[in-house]
Amino acid sequence: MAKKEVISKDLLRKSAFAMAREQGVFEITARKLASFAGCSTQPIFRNYENMEDCLNDVYEDTLLFFDEFYKNYDKGSRIPFVNLGMAYISFAEKEPKLFSFLFMTRNTHGMNLYNILNGRTGAVLKEMNAARDEGARYPEQIFMKMWMLIHGAACMTITGDYDLSSAQTRMQLEDAYKAFTR
Repeated sequence: MAKKEVISKDLLRKSAFAMAREQGVFEITARKLASFAGCSTQPIFRNYENMEDCLNDVYEDTLLFFDEFYKNYDKGSRIPFVNLGMAYISFAEKEPKLFSFLFMTRNTHGMNLYNILNGRTGAVLKEMNAARDEGARYPEQIFMKMWMLIHGAACMTITGDYDLSSAQTRMQLEDAYKAFTR
């Protein structure tokens, strides 16, 4: 008798993340995940108490994915908040389903926007320190002003209403930072 193939939690986790990237996290149900992973629902509930536990793993993987995306993004500007903003807008363009999951849904994982953006690398804190080192008196307020502009541009990317090139976007963000620090 042939041995039954065991579907691992790792395979299910990777499948759920792939589904989130392709279809959006709200499409992940036990039946759809089972179909996507090529198994029945039994391995899902053998590895996860419920689908919420599975979605918690997808959330963690999405946070790590954004951290890696930012870490590997070309840092072409010396002006605080610009590189982080450019990466954020690019993430919205290249990973719209994951962007929507992290940044456009009510957070049920106890993290606010600052915590998500700061990530495991301290990205926002580094940007605020860079602004302070340049002489900015209130880097937290500059961050909020910059982020309102950056988040708006990223959301426009998601809806298809953003048509500025990367170079134009970078110039807009650099100009905004200069204006906010006067």
